[in-house]
Amino acid sequence: MSIKSDRWIRRMAEEHGMIEPFEPSLVREVDGRKIVSYGTSSYGYDIRCAREFRVFTNINHTVVDPKNFDPQSFVEIEEDYCIIPPNSFALARTVEYFRIPRNVLTICLGKSTYARCGIIVNVTPFEPEWEGYVTLEFSNTTPLPAKIYAGEGCAQVLFLEAAPNDICETSYKDRGGKYQGQVGVTLPRI
Repeated sequence: MSIKSDRWIRRMAEEHGMIEPFEPSLVREVDGRKIVSYGTSSYGYDIRCAREFRVFTNINHTVVDPKNFDPQSFVEIEEDYCIIPPNSFALARTVEYFRIPRNVLTICLGKSTYARCGIIVNVTPFEPEWEGYVTLEFSNTTPLPAKIYAGEGCAQVLFLEAAPNDICETSYKDRGGKYQGQVGVTLPRI
């Protein structure tokens, strides 16, 4: 596998619709104000957080169970930013819709701007032939409320391409992955 450059990312987005909407350069300012950057970087793509958030709350005093997750454990918010309570987390989704080619796997890492504030962005790999909006998880590891901005960068996607003779036998699409084609903030599924 090899990591792919900005030229490859631009070509795949423009010719194959791999990322929509696609920003071919790195945007650091909008309407004269500085933002957390998004768009194409040297060896990756910085994704944006949409205005849809689900903030975790323990109002129902429930147990967090990935096999039987209670959707009432979240408060839904649609705003330009989200405040995450101390030692809690929120789910969001990307602005961008992804279509991952069969010979590609991605790894996604949080941006340093958030990490340096104690905000961890967790995203699982985008498997070959997965497509959809990405569900993002923001963990506030601090004892203070933390602010996340919609429409701005939050994590960087790195693209790894398999050698032509090493393409996976079974893709995410082939096995009918449970998160295929997800549209909004998607909760755990079994």
